[in-house]
Amino acid sequence: METETSEHLHTHSNPYRSHFCGKLTKAEVETSVKLSGWVHRVRDHGGLIFIDLRDYTGVCQLVLQPEREEIFSLAEHLHVESVITIVGEVIMRSPETVNPSLSTGEIEVVVESLTIESSAEPVPFQIADEGNTSEELRLKYRFLDLRREHLRENILFRSKVTSEIRRFLIDGGFHEIQTPILTVSSPEGARDYLVPSRLHPGKFYALPQAPQQFKQLLMVAGFDKYFQIAPCFRDEDARADRSPGEFYQLDMEMSFITQDDLFVILENLFQHLTKTFTQKSIRQFPFPRIPFRESMDKYGTDKPDVRVPLEIQDLSDFFVDSDFKVFSSNCKPGRCVKALVLKGKGNESRLFYDKAEAHAKEHGSPGLAYIQFKNEGPKGPILKFLKEGELQALKERLGLEQGDVVFFGAGAWEKTCKIMGAMRNYFAPLYPIDKNELAFCWIVDFPMYEYNEDEKKIDFSHNPFSMPQGGMDALTQKDPLDILAYQYDIVCNGIELSSGAIRNHKPEIMYKAFEIAGYGKEEVERSFGHMLNAFKHGAPPHGGIAPGVDRLVMILRDEQNIREVIAFPMNQKAQDLMMGAPAEVAPKQLKELHISLNLPKKEK
Repeated sequence: METETSEHLHTHSNPYRSHFCGKLTKAEVETSVKLSGWVHRVRDHGGLIFIDLRDYTGVCQLVLQPEREEIFSLAEHLHVESVITIVGEVIMRSPETVNPSLSTGEIEVVVESLTIESSAEPVPFQIADEGNTSEELRLKYRFLDLRREHLRENILFRSKVTSEIRRFLIDGGFHEIQTPILTVSSPEGARDYLVPSRLHPGKFYALPQAPQQFKQLLMVAGFDKYFQIAPCFRDEDARADRSPGEFYQLDMEMSFITQDDLFVILENLFQHLTKTFTQKSIRQFPFPRIPFRESMDKYGTDKPDVRVPLEIQDLSDFFVDSDFKVFSSNCKPGRCVKALVLKGKGNESRLFYDKAEAHAKEHGSPGLAYIQFKNEGPKGPILKFLKEGELQALKERLGLEQGDVVFFGAGAWEKTCKIMGAMRNYFAPLYPIDKNELAFCWIVDFPMYEYNEDEKKIDFSHNPFSMPQGGMDALTQKDPLDILAYQYDIVCNGIELSSGAIRNHKPEIMYKAFEIAGYGKEEVERSFGHMLNAFKHGAPPHGGIAPGVDRLVMILRDEQNIREVIAFPMNQKAQDLMMGAPAEVAPKQLKELHISLNLPKKEK
């Protein structure tokens, strides 16, 4: 945060500035000031030249008069984005020239001397004009793009958020501890970035996908409350809400806590950040907790945007005795019939339904059954399969009225839920939502295991190192597919910010959990022996979470693309266009690392 002292830090001694451009006010009128910055705009009004001078605090207007021939001549040939230092007197603008949209709009500076610190070549795009510029050009000249006000404000906002996170957690008894960047490759998760070892030929370090094991070992070491704004590295494809290559997360771990304890800490942190930095409101506090199965049933996803006023409804009991075999055959365990009602959309054109069906097919549905309750009566491709009494009972069950439409899905439970969830997202833009509302929610009670149809075996469904609810008793007495874990996700407006868990800190429970998934004791010890060894020397109950900093800032700043809140992001192909990474290296470097290349043949 700027203070009065820092704004005037160099008043007497600094050769470049006595004040900051964006901080000048009426209080400095009739004062001589020294300013340095970039030439934002130049306007030649014949007898006078006006320059908008910009530094990181903002813009102020300079006036150059023709009487001062030498500096006037310099100004006539200045390119925008050149860096200059000026000395001049602050004066009030005339009433008709006041600019109310500018913080310095009541004053201007009459220039008495001008020094060009650095002359700029013509720029590939205008900094002052934040119009459409291709992302490729923006990323190639990111140092110029960062001069633009919107992007600069995003990066400064991010800095303030991370500083406040640190302050909040340290005040709450957390310790900031750095964990290694060079570590060992993990067989779990996404692809690792590997780093060859010169001293150990044929062996590789890996950049950490997350500090997961290190932070758990810190709990074993007795540090109680750890956090780190940690860089993480995953070789995965880009999305609008995911940066390829690297990202930052607020990594947290605590000892002697329950799931509820962690929820309170994170909810208070997010509430504090929201109130401190935005005008947004939190939809519900404390954040609602939605069991995984309920979330899939109602929203068709485990990262729902609960602001959207659409809920999927289950009709698996309704069609049990129906003559419509497509539905009745799916009214049994593991399968389902689902419905999604759109109020007031029953009289849309045929094109509306054709497009909806095409979208459903893109997500794996063979088609899209629906019934329109049009003004002239019900209509739809499955209407002929339903008895009259069945249709009336359906209307009562779903609260259907004239002008509504209901869409159906049927099949395997998870696949059908996801298809209907995709349709819910597809129709969401039809319903207005409050853009200034943050709908946080916890998704809880994830299943510990799932059935792998391809391999015909039980697999871990989420995180193998989570504590099963019920501990050893659950593992020995329950059907594996009925066992829930202390795993949770934090979601906001349909974007997953993080997964977390209360960890399994007991070796005997870990052996049993892996045994159910088909891993023998020797295999577990071979892969995770260092963790088991630590747990055998006294491990506290512990748990944690790691919200994505990039995604959190993206949400708070209303950005649709994560690259808008990262100073130097890669493009969607994991390339740094500005630095030219990734790049080939010299044969000498490969020789030192005992590496030979086996490159794919180029297509002719």
